Amino acid sequence: MKYNTMKQKILLVFGTRPEAIKMCPLAIAFQAASDSFETIVCVTGQHREMLDQVLAVFGIKPDYDLNIMSKGQDLYDVTSRVLLGMRDVLVQVKPDVVLVHGDTTTSMAAALASFYQQIPVAHIEAGLRTHNIYSPWPEEINRQITGRIATYNFAPTLLSKKNLLLENVNESSIYVVGNTVIDALHLVLKRIKSDNKIEQDILADLSRMNIPLSLVNTWKGGKRMVLITGHRRENFGEGFMHICFAIRDLAKKFSDVDFVYPMHLNPNVRKPIHEVFGSDYRNNYPNLYFIEPLDYLPFVYMMDHSFIVLTDSGGIQEEAPGLGKPVLVMRDTTERPEALDAGTVKLVGTDYDKIMKEVSLLLTDEAAYANMSKATNPYGDGFSCGRIVDIMRKK
Repeated sequence: MKYNTMKQKILLVFGTRPEAIKMCPLAIAFQAASDSFETIVCVTGQHREMLDQVLAVFGIKPDYDLNIMSKGQDLYDVTSRVLLGMRDVLVQVKPDVVLVHGDTTTSMAAALASFYQQIPVAHIEAGLRTHNIYSPWPEEINRQITGRIATYNFAPTLLSKKNLLLENVNESSIYVVGNTVIDALHLVLKRIKSDNKIEQDILADLSRMNIPLSLVNTWKGGKRMVLITGHRRENFGEGFMHICFAIRDLAKKFSDVDFVYPMHLNPNVRKPIHEVFGSDYRNNYPNLYFIEPLDYLPFVYMMDHSFIVLTDSGGIQEEAPGLGKPVLVMRDTTERPEALDAGTVKLVGTDYDKIMKEVSLLLTDEAAYANMSKATNPYGDGFSCGRIVDIMRKK
């Protein structure tokens, strides 16, 4: 172990909205430790508009932007563009360590690019596994490849550490620090609750999306709202149709409950929604709201006011329980079994009957709801970023 008298040059690389949510608080923490670190941020733009929204929320201005996103891009496009783009960035920056996050194609390709130049990689949110390379796809193999390359493994939980040890990763390279998403959540909620203008801006954004203040006030007054997100590649096609049919029939069954679905921009998400519900769905389902994707602040606000979250997202499995919201996961596997063990989430897959059964149970059985909503979130206390900075300061 070496103790540097010179500043370490830290390069954080990310490209999607979920990565940005979890990496921006870390960038802020490194910037605050400017006595020890020179902090450089590179974004790939794997997500464009949704990424930029998160950067604005946290006030992060990237030093480099590969801007790789193009219409109809596939995994070959993303991987090759990140790999080639990072080659030039790494030559210019010459970082001491490259920090990547989680399981995206950006993270995997940036880690590989760093390896090609023999630059150490720190993997944030290391050690998550489903042990099925096609579920989630391509994320499971992305994080395994990144894990093989990483010099420093920042695991969110003891189970994540155990997964790495079972793969013969050197124990001295693994640090259990919690999950930075809880840091982000705490930062954002503190801002919303302490600044009336931020809440007014959020309400104005929601109003523009046909979520008027009068509707928000009904949720504040106790009316229940189910918040839905869905965008996973492995669910596209038949699985996504099952999800849409279940949402349709739940909206019919529970006419006193609102269902709000911010739709991902991907046409594979939007096409089946239009096929199942049509363009005049509000006449048939007045308690159903399909809206445009939400910026991070409004999404946290909506999550805070929801009753249940129905999702195929990874990060939301960690965030929503921090707000006491039960999460039903529309996937067959999860790399977050700690949440299953803790009772904060349940898997329902894309099975129509399971989705109907479990949502109905939470809407009708107070004890079942309390068991999930009051379970302890296993993903941390909001101080993960500080732990990572302290560990890297000693390297």
